[in-house]
Amino acid sequence: MTDTPSIPSALAEALAQRGYETLTPVQSSVIEAELDGKDLLVSAQTGSGKTVAFGLAMAGDLLAGADRFEKSDTPLAVIVAPTRELAQQVARELEWLYAKSGARMATCVGGMDMREERRPLARGAHIVVGTPGRLSDHIRRGSLDASNVRVVVLDEADEILDMGSREDLEHILEGTPETRRTLMFSATVPKGIAALAARYQKDAMRITTAAEQQQHVDIEYRALLVAPGDEENAIVNIVRHSDSETAIVFCTTRAAVNKLISRMGNRGFPVVALSGELSQKERGNALQALRDGRARVCIATDVAARGLDLQNLGLVIHADLPRDPATLLHRSGRTGRAGRKGVSALLVAPRARRRVERLLRDAKIEASWGKPPSADEINALDDARLMADPIFTEDASANEAELARTLIDTYGAEQVAAAFVRRHRAG
Repeated sequence: MTDTPSIPSALAEALAQRGYETLTPVQSSVIEAELDGKDLLVSAQTGSGKTVAFGLAMAGDLLAGADRFEKSDTPLAVIVAPTRELAQQVARELEWLYAKSGARMATCVGGMDMREERRPLARGAHIVVGTPGRLSDHIRRGSLDASNVRVVVLDEADEILDMGSREDLEHILEGTPETRRTLMFSATVPKGIAALAARYQKDAMRITTAAEQQQHVDIEYRALLVAPGDEENAIVNIVRHSDSETAIVFCTTRAAVNKLISRMGNRGFPVVALSGELSQKERGNALQALRDGRARVCIATDVAARGLDLQNLGLVIHADLPRDPATLLHRSGRTGRAGRKGVSALLVAPRARRRVERLLRDAKIEASWGKPPSADEINALDDARLMADPIFTEDASANEAELARTLIDTYGAEQVAAAFVRRHRAG
């Protein structure tokens, strides 16, 4: 990394310490010499390394040839993200990337105390990351002076528009100099994004890497035919059949989320919900439960799952069908990230088959058609997992061995093993 001339030395050193040996396709594309100073419209999926990509792309504009930042009373860069979680995640990534450059960061997101956010802004932050509403509020109140901004980044721009933040976004952009550089990153480029780019970018270069041209190459799509009324059993069997550490189930309404979380909780699944009625604290607790393994399944609405990034999420289930190709891609993009494999399973009522075939065709996705795993298949897989469990080859402690002998002497080996199997199958 240190021999890449387009990457400032402080950032190259940070990349090397982070273990980077090569850049991802989108990271390499945005730092090509002919793109210096140009506005960019980048098609990039979450998990493609886009945060580091725009961190590298804007570095030359911010540092202007220097190795470290000089003191600045007003921000040089503003990064806009659709949700609080994504904004905080972006800030964490940029903090390590810019750590050796002396950059000062500030985060401005909904649900936090604005007075606390004003302090780093007043001290002089070089890079500000935030959500559209909160950034717009700070500009209106005068606590964020965007008059000297050199670069604006719109991260997951399509999701920002989907969440109805166009007015706030336009207010932010109109408060920055016309000479700024504007970098837009978006998983899809619908008409709304194209119109935004035409209005606020200058001769933007469109970047679509070879890896991005094939939608979600690491995701296996499955369309599973489910009889009406059997959706809950199908979801349970799909989750049980999967080896994924974490799964997300998408519903279209909060009522559907609440119903499904109650049903799955009653069946003994460790589940959490994400819907619009949760407070920021409740949402944070739910996400932490997923990250530390206390919960395995997240049941969410589309809006509540915006910007969600879970490292070990290998399974997406569409309990309610997505309304359009963009929603299908956004939902499914929660898995199959950074080279990991994932599964996206759509529950399809027989009467909805043609609609789903059209949805997949419009999204340029090929899916395998079939049925959810049966109870017999689940039991057979559970038995195979039990037989392969490494616990059987681990050495027993003295206490374990003594108890095992007592159990066998009392009940017999076959009865002890049968009891173990019953307990295992009961979960």
